[in-house]
Amino acid sequence: MSNILWKSLVVSPAILGAALLVSSTAIASPAASNAVPSSSTTEASSVGTSSTIEVSQKSEVLAQARDTQVLAQVNRYSNENNTSLNQVTSVSQFSDVQPTDWAFQSLQSLVERYGCIAGYPNGTFRGNRALTRYEFAAGLNACLDRVNELIATATADLVTKQDLATLQRLQEEFSAELATLRGRVDSLEARTAELEAHQFSTTTKLKGEAIFAATDAFGSETGKANRAVLQDRVRLGLETSFTGRDMLTTRLAAGNATGFDFKDNTGTSINAAGVGKQTFQVGSTGNNSVKIDKLTYEAPVGPARVYIAASGGQHSDYAAVNNPYFFDKTDGGKGALSTFASENPIYRIGGGSGIALNVPFGKPGSSLLKPSSITLGYLASNNTTAGVGSNAANPAPGNGLFDGNYAALGQLNFNVGNRVALAATYVHGYQKANSNLFDSGLNDGNALVGTSQANTPTVAGPSSSNSYGLSAAFKPSDKLSVSGFVSYHDIVPEGAGVGREAWSYGVGLALPDFGKKGNVLGIFGGAQPYSLGATGRETPYQVEGFYKYRVSENISVTPGVIWVTSPGQNTNSNDAFIGTLRTTFSF
Repeated sequence: MSNILWKSLVVSPAILGAALLVSSTAIASPAASNAVPSSSTTEASSVGTSSTIEVSQKSEVLAQARDTQVLAQVNRYSNENNTSLNQVTSVSQFSDVQPTDWAFQSLQSLVERYGCIAGYPNGTFRGNRALTRYEFAAGLNACLDRVNELIATATADLVTKQDLATLQRLQEEFSAELATLRGRVDSLEARTAELEAHQFSTTTKLKGEAIFAATDAFGSETGKANRAVLQDRVRLGLETSFTGRDMLTTRLAAGNATGFDFKDNTGTSINAAGVGKQTFQVGSTGNNSVKIDKLTYEAPVGPARVYIAASGGQHSDYAAVNNPYFFDKTDGGKGALSTFASENPIYRIGGGSGIALNVPFGKPGSSLLKPSSITLGYLASNNTTAGVGSNAANPAPGNGLFDGNYAALGQLNFNVGNRVALAATYVHGYQKANSNLFDSGLNDGNALVGTSQANTPTVAGPSSSNSYGLSAAFKPSDKLSVSGFVSYHDIVPEGAGVGREAWSYGVGLALPDFGKKGNVLGIFGGAQPYSLGATGRETPYQVEGFYKYRVSENISVTPGVIWVTSPGQNTNSNDAFIGTLRTTFSF
């Protein structure tokens, strides 16, 4: 119909009248009230003729009822806009229509000959503004009323026999198209009604991720002590928005993934804590039992955004990590293979239940400082295993939001130009006896990154920590990204004992769209969090290489290798290699 109206405006007023009559036929026909030019018409064209026959009888009743409803809406729209739209008698009354405009003559003819064009009170026509279906129907209705009035008053000089003949000829010429269009719209309406009747929710989306990972460890005694395994982790998340700007996330998780047993050159197990841990092993229950591993709510408060976690909250949920292509939010299956390469270990200190606030600053139009942010957050541990850490949901002494393990974060994040991002982060934490520092308050207190010496003090007692971190990302081109981090941790015992210091650093190089759009080739290397004052002076380096191949929008396959040196910080710790083939399904 948009082609008909176009030709009507350009060729002659008579053709306009023809188009109007044809359009009115489409609107007046049962179930054709939605046949006004829109994206739905285009979508309807893809529905097959066979489906038209199936649903035409069912949709007839729907169409007749909707016919009356749509006409009432059109009339109501017209009445409501009578106060804001004013009839004009000359196209020169429009301040935004010039004689040089391509549609000037057509508008002039519509105004002066048919008198069915209205403008806004400020004297504008707004010809470049998008037209809604109801606005089009209201305008069409006004012009048809005017044509009927001219015919009724027998104004021969305005509506000629030639015009009426043209109307009749066009109506006959397009009768087949109009019949086909009517059937397709009927079919589309019936299908839409069925979808609306059976839809899951108008406010909630279901998102899921399933990871299958074939993995094995190699090298000396570590290789002998481990076997190839096929591990899995499945997450189902319900994302609910009540205003369009907020987000309530409820996530279920299950998995059977566990880490490898690292050995020294004597065959003795090394308590390597989080060294070599892979992202799909985070949140795994070990036996595929289902649990709620995340319950969070985010909403805007003025220009700021508040983040509330009832369970499973992590600092990387709300703070800018600045590690593109390696980081996938909350250890998803689309980034790096290992937890170390995914993000700065400083974000692994604490997690669970709490609140955070992200306040933006900077001007979008600035050439130097782009929109940046100040972030503040507090999370208390959700560990539930007896004797490990604390539980923020437990009201007993030594637990709760403030008596147990917690971590308070403050961060300044700067976006410089369009290709540089910087973050300076500080985290103050408290850990009860036998607690791991880098546990994210998850996985029942198990360390997610770093050596045992960096995670747990040699004297079993409570301790506090002050951690400082820098993260940066630089994207010189759309095909290259460089990122890195460094973090320093000062752990002080609350009672007797000797404090310790821990360091970690790393740098990564990513080649997005390598070989195919959506693919990523990544290499990341650095030092796992290690303790300077503990027994063992060897630095546990880790180098990872992976290639994420995007099979489709919902499936990716990621082969990769992880090389770990001195996983126990000792001279007798043998190097280990981990080979993984990870397949991620998302929906």
